[in-house]
Amino acid sequence: MELRPEESFAVVGACAPGRLLGSLPAGAAGVAGLSRRSLSLPSQLVAQRGFGRKFSLCLPAFATFGDTPVYLPTPERGFIDYTTSIPYTPLLTNPANAGGYYIPVKGISASWHGADAAAALPRGALDIDVLTGRGGIVLSTATPYTVMRPDVFRAFAKAFDHAIIRGKVSFMERVPATKPFELCYNGAFPMLKRTGLDMPYIKLELGDGATRNWTLFNDNYMVPVDGAMCVGILPMGPGGMPVDGEPAVVIGGKQLENNLLVFDLEKQVLGFSMLLSVQLSGCRSSYFFRN
Repeated sequence: MELRPEESFAVVGACAPGRLLGSLPAGAAGVAGLSRRSLSLPSQLVAQRGFGRKFSLCLPAFATFGDTPVYLPTPERGFIDYTTSIPYTPLLTNPANAGGYYIPVKGISASWHGADAAAALPRGALDIDVLTGRGGIVLSTATPYTVMRPDVFRAFAKAFDHAIIRGKVSFMERVPATKPFELCYNGAFPMLKRTGLDMPYIKLELGDGATRNWTLFNDNYMVPVDGAMCVGILPMGPGGMPVDGEPAVVIGGKQLENNLLVFDLEKQVLGFSMLLSVQLSGCRSSYFFRN
């Protein structure tokens, strides 16, 4: 992320021992929270600087705060304000994780060559339990890859395999898993060269007034590992859930990269561009990175 000198501001922070920074990328000096809570960076900017309750995030390049346009390139119209042309979905709240950003996913499917393979999820598997706060689909930049509760992952994995079988590519086959990944396939095919064509795409079927479903293309989830390609979506392991509230699915950083996200907390909606490279655009093509 880039912060220029003229964009500096005073915020409440806390010191931490160096050992807690060991998992951060080289050169990182700390962590800025982006949740709904009062000490998060967006909330402090609202309180101290009067910024609107809105911010945009485009990993791994930049964040903007307040009601500001984000100009990204398009093949035919040049630079446009992308915040006005992307689909939006309502944001949900969870009493057990008041700081989280939840979205109303009703189903998950994998598609290839025109045929959908829907995950046979248990009834209500993705819903938020209003009594316990468990369940739901939450976004997390602190989780490297999307993780799913075991029952959700099993249904997803079966659907993904089924989509590959429907693709009728005879030389594609499952290979032994490479930790931490569970779904790995041989690397003898041109994956990641033609986004959306060389592997199934994953669809998060949104409800509750969303203007479009959220599609994950192969650049969003495939990870090269030891000559194979693995799906960067993992089952939740034993010993606890990755965030408060015990969600059904945590959408992680890999799936959020190169995707313009607009968090509008006044309207309680989330804008999502989906994979910008499919649209011949990108986070690093923004005006923020022009000389």
